[in-house]
Amino acid sequence: MEPDVKIKSRKTNFYYGKKLALKNIDLDIYSKKVTALIGPSGCGKSTFIRLLNRMNDLIPGARFEGTITLDDLDIYDDDTDVVDLRRRVGMVFQKPNPFPKSIFENLAYGLIINGIRDKAFIEQRVIESLKKAALYDEVKERLYDNALMLSGGQQQRLCIARCLAIEPEVILFDEPCASLDPISTKKIEELILKLKEEYSIVIVTHNMQQAARVSDFTAFMYIGELIEFSPTQKLFTVPRERLTEEYLSGKFG
Repeated sequence: MEPDVKIKSRKTNFYYGKKLALKNIDLDIYSKKVTALIGPSGCGKSTFIRLLNRMNDLIPGARFEGTITLDDLDIYDDDTDVVDLRRRVGMVFQKPNPFPKSIFENLAYGLIINGIRDKAFIEQRVIESLKKAALYDEVKERLYDNALMLSGGQQQRLCIARCLAIEPEVILFDEPCASLDPISTKKIEELILKLKEEYSIVIVTHNMQQAARVSDFTAFMYIGELIEFSPTQKLFTVPRERLTEEYLSGKFG
């Protein structure tokens, strides 16, 4: 049985000024599955996932065409609450970006700006989120230390925990392991596999092996177009004629 569709993109075009960056993208993101976006640098992977929580709205001269829905919500409708959309669709970036505050404050901040004032509830949510991000045991004795004192891998898991604290439905990962060592990368990959039990996940990666390890579905993009989309195992074992030499050779740099 095919899983439920969480996000649906239809006839999506996106422009940076006059430049067409994405062309006619039709793509489904399935509920509680991991979807990987792969392809060469500059092919539109990061641009596409930033459409899913309207991060590209912040770019002067950017223009969107088409339809993207989250469940039954047209996220580009004029009446859409963008703040609530970004709560429902969280994002973890390539480089860890913790706030220059304590570990505890990093997670509590999002709850406070969303109007939550109950200290006991905030503390409980912080601990739960750190546990979900497989970080609590490593930091439970230093929750009020500066988050910038953590290692790179720990900082990235902290950013994941910060995302989880506001209870998203979808998590976007934009090359989350690009700046991490192999041990930290393994921890993030294991975490993604665990998180998909509760969340719908989209991950941008240059690493085909990573896509094969963590994703259920894979989309291959090239020069702003969606070339192929299928279950990951099928895509990697039955190459299509339309896939480029870069894909077949694994050269994504």
